[in-house]
Amino acid sequence: MAVTSSSERGSWNSKLGFILAAAGSAVGLGNIWGFPTKVATEGGGAYLVIYLLCTFLIGFPVMVAELSIGRKSGKNPVGAFKALSSNKFFPLVGLWGVICGVMILSFYTVIAGWAFGYAFEEIFYYLGWDAAAAWLTDTGNGPKNALIASVFMLGTIKIITGGVSNGIEKATKTMMPMLIGIIVIMIGYVLTQPGASEGVKEYLLPDFSRINAGLIFSAMGQAFFSLSLGMGALITYGSYLSKKENIPQAAAFVTLADVGIAFLAGLMIIPAMYVAQAAGIEIFVGDQLASSTDLVFQILPALFHTIGGAVGLILGVVFFLLLSIAALTSTISLLEVPVAFVIDEYSVPRKKAAYGVGLGILVISIIISFNPALIGTFDSIFNNLGLPIGGLLMCIFVGFVWKTDSALSEMEHGFEGIKQTLFAKVWPVFIWIICPAAIAYNIISNFL
Repeated sequence: MAVTSSSERGSWNSKLGFILAAAGSAVGLGNIWGFPTKVATEGGGAYLVIYLLCTFLIGFPVMVAELSIGRKSGKNPVGAFKALSSNKFFPLVGLWGVICGVMILSFYTVIAGWAFGYAFEEIFYYLGWDAAAAWLTDTGNGPKNALIASVFMLGTIKIITGGVSNGIEKATKTMMPMLIGIIVIMIGYVLTQPGASEGVKEYLLPDFSRINAGLIFSAMGQAFFSLSLGMGALITYGSYLSKKENIPQAAAFVTLADVGIAFLAGLMIIPAMYVAQAAGIEIFVGDQLASSTDLVFQILPALFHTIGGAVGLILGVVFFLLLSIAALTSTISLLEVPVAFVIDEYSVPRKKAAYGVGLGILVISIIISFNPALIGTFDSIFNNLGLPIGGLLMCIFVGFVWKTDSALSEMEHGFEGIKQTLFAKVWPVFIWIICPAAIAYNIISNFL
């Protein structure tokens, strides 16, 4: 196996840096628009309750497992499985996670580019430059998609070349507080507008009669994706974690941060939808709420245009900058996984690995830029199915190959006496039975 210096791999400077970076990995476009629109279309407050339960009962235990694998091995997803077991199958599981991350990043940069472009569309619309604004809003324009996706990818590569502490940690320490601040400001404005109260009721008052198997599986899938599970991102981030850190505590903080930001995003987006409806903008197609893509790239821009003036301009630009920041915190982690794989397994210097891997993925992004219909296909294969499959196999590995007792021994670094706690009695049951069963049922339902 290739040997890599610790200086090439790097480490977190602080627990806060790790938590913000891991939360940034989890917080992305799925939280800012995917989660709120699923709440609105699939059960309102009832969906919110089930999502919270799935996040803590399914997502949190798997996150603890991934972080433990990463810290114990000090490796990327492929190297981690090699280091912890002689089993030849599980390094392929790690490789599958790397592939899923690469393919998700390839279309994620295109969507992120749309969000970034819309920030400028708001400016061009305000200035009366209709042709330029229309050019930026054409999501089927291949050259435009490729151009902005390239800018976004190059920005991501630049951050990754800075390493763990001076690149990822430094960037997320700046972006995460900014992201939270923008959401809070937007909530403050939206909740004062006509129609917002109806959206708040839809969001916060659960109708438990709407809970069914489909809602539960959807909430579980959303929880899994929003926490960046199953693709090796948290194995990689865990490999940079100090032995002094308490893994269950760190995982709890990351989960709370992710859930908290998703909740705030819902409190911003769902009332905004009803504000748009009160302003005469159609938010339903027949009796169905508009899709998440239509919501973000048609309904909300129309709302900002309807508000008009400097207020509409500021709200529009700030909102799409929010989406861009959320996307960037996720693209950083998505790129770091294959970069860490190349650094560890092939002893490639970080800068060379970052540019080589990033530009390689950009080639796929450019192909998707000219064929946006591929986004749905890739999302179904690598996100909706790929990540749960990866998570299921990680549970099997920790539960029955590496063993939960070995994982708990790793957790004793930073949490002395953990084996005598209630956590040590309950967590293995989730890894052995509850999480695998729930994830497997979700996978089978997706196939069916």
